Amino acid sequence: MTYTYTPSGICPSMIEIEIEGDILKSTSFKGGCNGNLQAISKLVEGMSVAEVKEKLAGIKCGHKSTSCADQLAKGVEEAYNAAKSQQ
Repeated sequence: MTYTYTPSGICPSMIEIEIEGDILKSTSFKGGCNGNLQAISKLVEGMSVAEVKEKLAGIKCGHKSTSCADQLAKGVEEAYNAAKSQQ
C-alpha cells in the first residue's frame, strides 16, 4: 500500500510511504534536505513499523518540537493503521 502523509512542523510538505504488512518498503519526501532525506529513506527501508517508531520517534530538529525523522515515524504508523483498516 502506498500512503501519502502530510507532515507538520518540518520543511518537507509530503512524505510518500510504501508499506507491506508491518514492513516499510520505501519512502520519499517532497521538499527538505534532499541528501539527508534520501539517506533516512534508505536506512529505514525493510524495517518494521515498531523499529521505525523506536528509532525515530521523538527526535527534534534544533528548536523545533519535531523533525523529519519524527514525522516519518508518525507517518509510518498512520500508514500502517490505514492499511489495517482497509483489510
